[in-house]
Amino acid sequence: MPIYQAIVLAIVQGLGEFIPVSSSGHLIIVRRLLGWNELSPAHELTFDVALHFGTLLAVLVYFRRTWFQMIRAAFGGKVVRFSEAGGSDANLSPEEQREERLLLWFLAIATIPGAIAGKLLESTAEDYFREHLFLIAGALIVVALLMWWGEKVSTMAKPLTRVSFADSLIVGVAQAFALIPGVSRSGSTITAGLFCNMTREAAVRFSFLLSTPIIGGACLLKMHELHKEGLPAGMRAPFIVGIIVSALVGYAAIAWLIRYLQTNTLRVFIVYRILVGVIVIALAFAWHLQ
Repeated sequence: MPIYQAIVLAIVQGLGEFIPVSSSGHLIIVRRLLGWNELSPAHELTFDVALHFGTLLAVLVYFRRTWFQMIRAAFGGKVVRFSEAGGSDANLSPEEQREERLLLWFLAIATIPGAIAGKLLESTAEDYFREHLFLIAGALIVVALLMWWGEKVSTMAKPLTRVSFADSLIVGVAQAFALIPGVSRSGSTITAGLFCNMTREAAVRFSFLLSTPIIGGACLLKMHELHKEGLPAGMRAPFIVGIIVSALVGYAAIAWLIRYLQTNTLRVFIVYRILVGVIVIALAFAWHLQ
């Protein structure tokens, strides 16, 4: 893999993993548009590990303080208002402390549907879904319409501390659908959060915190496979570049989206997804007729 391809694909991954436009769908589209040949299974596995590890680093570093405070609270330690940006050390009522302590366990619950779906459907997602551009385009458009509907009907009155067991399950099930390229893990979970009446900030923070265990799990599984197969010849430099670039771009994407959604709607992503979906349908017809 040429280094410039590794850089481009890592940028796409870093942006698409956290901005609600679908990283997997865009990686497939970019490769098709630029005529970049598919890698061998060993090379594909190696680069997947790099991209997953890079985005995992991004979310871990950005939320490092939140994760520390959340884990400490969940196991009976000091509680601060970590559910909001810049957690406060102000005195919290017993009820507020209880709400903060529950968040880790609700994230664990929300991880279960995606983990089960990933285990059962991983080979199908990799071998079947990625070959069907019409499916990718349809997923881009359908989720865009769901985003629009979610923003329209949501009261957006529920902060992160008010997330319930039922909310966690709903967002977790939505995350499971992200196995389909074009759906977008962040897009599906943020949209589900809106349908649960979360504020935009609460929905995006819950989505990003939830991404940590699911990306981490996928990374560990793929690293285990890579350890058995070994690093293919010629992939050391693309592997390192993929990690660094996807981590830096992913971190910037997280920081930007959290700030953006504090004062803006999802409209720009809705319009973008529909436009890209229509373009992909047109390209798929053109390529099919060739």
